[in-house]
Amino acid sequence: MLSVRCKVCNVELQSSNKIKSCGCPNMTTINGETITAKDLSKVLLLNSNKNLKKQPILSNEDLKYQEERRKRRVRKINYEER
Repeated sequence: MLSVRCKVCNVELQSSNKIKSCGCPNMTTINGETITAKDLSKVLLLNSNKNLKKQPILSNEDLKYQEERRKRRVRKINYEER
């Protein structure tokens, strides 16, 4: 069960099978597990039933490759004009 609060109008919305909206200009809407608004930075997530685990996007090998790639230098190519 999700619960969100619109920071513009301070209306608290809880998820259900019906679509619920706060009605302010930001139009925060909740429908089941989906939250929408014109500006999501003005929406505060109060609680959720999902456990979100932060997983690293890049593996250790990928990070090592990117670090080596970052150390590369750009070579300038000299063209001969005729």
